[in-house]
Amino acid sequence: MITSITTLPPEECHPVPDAGLGALATERGNLPLESVDVTAAVSGLSAGVEVVQGFRNPHDVALEATYVFPLPDRAAVTAFRMEADGRVIEGVLKERGQARADYDQAISQGKRAAIAEEDRPDVFTMRVGNIVPGERVTVHLTLNQPLPYEDGAATFRFPLVVAPRYIPGTPLDGDRAGDGWASDTDAVPDASRVTPPVLLPGFPNPVRLSLAVSVDPAGLELREARSSLHVVQEEGTVIRLQPGERLDRDFILRLAFDASTSLALAPDGDDEGEGTFTLTVVPEPAPAGAGAKDVVLVLDRSGSMTGWKMVAARRAAARIVDTLTSGDRFAVLSFDTVVEYPEGLGEGLSEASDRNRYRAVEHLARLEARGGTEMLSPLERAAALLADSAGDRVLVLVTDGQVGNEDQILERTGAALAGVRVHTVGIDRAVNAGFLGRLAGLGGGRCELVESEDRLDEAMEHIHRRIGAPLVTDLSLKADGLDLVTETVSHVGSIYSGVPLTVLGRYRGAAAGALTVRGLGADGSPWERRVTASVVDNPAVRAIWARARLRALEDRYAAGDRSLEAEIVETSLRYGVLCRFTAFVAIDTQVVAEGGPGHRVIQPVELPSGWESPVAAAPMMLTSMAFGNAAPSPPPPMGPPGMAPPGAAPKFAASPAVGGISQEAAAGGFDDRARMLPRPVPAGAPPRGGAPQARPQDPPREQLAEELKRLRAAASLPAAERLRLLEDLGSRLAALAVYLGGHAELAALARELQAGGDVDTLWRRAEEVLESLAGSAKRRPFWKR
Repeated sequence: MITSITTLPPEECHPVPDAGLGALATERGNLPLESVDVTAAVSGLSAGVEVVQGFRNPHDVALEATYVFPLPDRAAVTAFRMEADGRVIEGVLKERGQARADYDQAISQGKRAAIAEEDRPDVFTMRVGNIVPGERVTVHLTLNQPLPYEDGAATFRFPLVVAPRYIPGTPLDGDRAGDGWASDTDAVPDASRVTPPVLLPGFPNPVRLSLAVSVDPAGLELREARSSLHVVQEEGTVIRLQPGERLDRDFILRLAFDASTSLALAPDGDDEGEGTFTLTVVPEPAPAGAGAKDVVLVLDRSGSMTGWKMVAARRAAARIVDTLTSGDRFAVLSFDTVVEYPEGLGEGLSEASDRNRYRAVEHLARLEARGGTEMLSPLERAAALLADSAGDRVLVLVTDGQVGNEDQILERTGAALAGVRVHTVGIDRAVNAGFLGRLAGLGGGRCELVESEDRLDEAMEHIHRRIGAPLVTDLSLKADGLDLVTETVSHVGSIYSGVPLTVLGRYRGAAAGALTVRGLGADGSPWERRVTASVVDNPAVRAIWARARLRALEDRYAAGDRSLEAEIVETSLRYGVLCRFTAFVAIDTQVVAEGGPGHRVIQPVELPSGWESPVAAAPMMLTSMAFGNAAPSPPPPMGPPGMAPPGAAPKFAASPAVGGISQEAAAGGFDDRARMLPRPVPAGAPPRGGAPQARPQDPPREQLAEELKRLRAAASLPAAERLRLLEDLGSRLAALAVYLGGHAELAALARELQAGGDVDTLWRRAEEVLESLAGSAKRRPFWKR
């Protein structure tokens, strides 16, 4: 049947001023989130922050509002409270499953409740339930964060929007983990939790934003303060956003002052006789010249890189190629759903001659954004290219990092990249900083974030120095009069030009003593610095250490070591810092909504600044404009053939209509724009030297099972080839043993395989050890408990 649709005359259609396509206005508004207020106090190289989110129910039934939002990836969330109707309810940190059960029970009983959960190091979910009609509820989050310091400047970065992420993999059956637009997949099993719906361009300012930062140099000379992208106004020592700014980009404040070498001790202030230390060592300027190196450059040219990001990425990649010398070797990989190489250079490492560098730059200049962000394959290929390198091995990734399968990337590439210095260049105004920072931390590399083309030149100056060799390697710590808790000490790493070394950890006993840092200089000569301790009264030091410790444990969990869950939960609860296995929950005692909420709304988020409209180059489909209590059903794939990998989840398919906003399904040119990483060395486990060692942990069984599978597949090869494979396996297991804090059985096998001998005996020995360590029992994923 064909139904004729008559066009309404203009006098019967009164458009809403400034409303975007698909916007729905009512007399009482249409979105639950009214305001976000951020108040930060910077003191030296740390900041204390309070985030206040204001929710209002514009409907005539009780409401549950969900808001997916970002926080700085290194921030420690230490307190949570809810305020409504003159009542203040303090949040309690609990194991995540218990917190959810308590929240769900309170909601079903008609009580006000709120819960805050971490889904990624920089992505969190807030749920506020049983907001009665017309009521306003505010939730307060308290956090502490360290400020990265490089090349004479500290950076306070506060993210304001969760950018859409590319979701690879095959959709899973069963219950969804969340209510986002993406289906959960085998590669991203919690995709529906990190993909909130996106507001259409042109929608009037839906959220009132205020942000103020007070700056106390804490005895250091502040030379300059600069803010990027946002319009700010200064009032003495306070820097504020001008009214009217949107939640569509990161806020960045750079503070230029001279840091100094120091050892700060912060006692806990109780009778336990323990405390936290922060060691900072500022390096001398780098000497001229650098040794030969092998460099693999991996460039993201996927759809989310459209516009200024692609221009900046091409420039950044070309600048890196131009810095190489004739003694270096290099390769360039560009990727979306496929991986491509410069014509004439092939897929291996090439000599960095003038001709080859010209070919690479010419290839880079022709790249345009397209397709999906299939990042795993190019990283695996890059690791394979560097596997046989005997010299300095460097991988540089240029991307916005907007992927959802961080855990998968971590598990699949961790061992292969363990001996490679990975540097990341994140280009976006809402960059996935947590992912890129953790990836760079794998081999002591650096992460540079570029939020505009204006920042590119400055950022690339930093990256060029980092691609060179470290100033000091093989670092270790020696305590003098200070009793360190060795398993709590963070990875010592290496020292690079312009980047202070920072080591965190716990101590027992008196707050006095000194630490000596020892290592080898670039020329192989001994290097040493002794730093005397001073006592500070700063509770943020403990929280920042605890957050770093939890991140290291969570990365190892993501890499396959499932035995760490109990330790992660215990650490989180003991030190009162939120992590992925715990949650803050606040529950009122009053019953205000019999029968629970009548509406459940997920707050749409802004399209990040600089991202092109999803409807600019493609047709659009609109879903029904209605609220619903049921979770949205997985949307159908959209877009022209070839844009998505076979079996992949839709990247920006029909989002559920939420909060009165009809979300779009983009095709064609918006491919992946709306849609956890090689392991860092664990606390106290440097590659060589005498630094404190972490206690041995169980190995990642999935990784060992893959090694065993690979070994058995090669059993029919000639003896010489099998011996070479065993030697390679030994090198990977040696790196894994170091990462695990000294796994005796793996370390012993690694030594045997690298020493050589009878190939059949070694082959049987390797199979036996790998088989005994590769078993695994599965538990329900923590995000679904």
